[in-house]
Amino acid sequence: MTDRTMIAVGRSAFSVPRLMKRALEVAIATALTALMSLVVVTTNAMLTAKGGYAQGIELWFQFIRRSDIIGTMLLTAIVTVSYLVWQRRQDRR
Repeated sequence: MTDRTMIAVGRSAFSVPRLMKRALEVAIATALTALMSLVVVTTNAMLTAKGGYAQGIELWFQFIRRSDIIGTMLLTAIVTVSYLVWQRRQDRR
C-alpha cells in the first residue's frame, strides 16, 4: 500500500503524503472551530454589550490566544479526523 494520496485543490489534484493530508484536515477543522467561536462571541457581544462587534472581536482574541483553548481545539480535531479515517477503513472491510 502506498503512503501517498491525492488532494484536490480547485480543479487540480496533487499527490501528497498521507500524513500531510491528515495534518491539513486537522488544520482545517481547527480553523473552522476558531471561526465558529468568533461568530458566536462576536454575535453575543453585539447583542448584549454596548461595545458592539469590536469588543466581541477583542474578546475573541483574548479567548483564542489561551493555550488550553488551542489545545482543546487541536485535540478535538485530531480525534475527529482519526475516527473518520478509522471508520473509512472499517467500511472497506
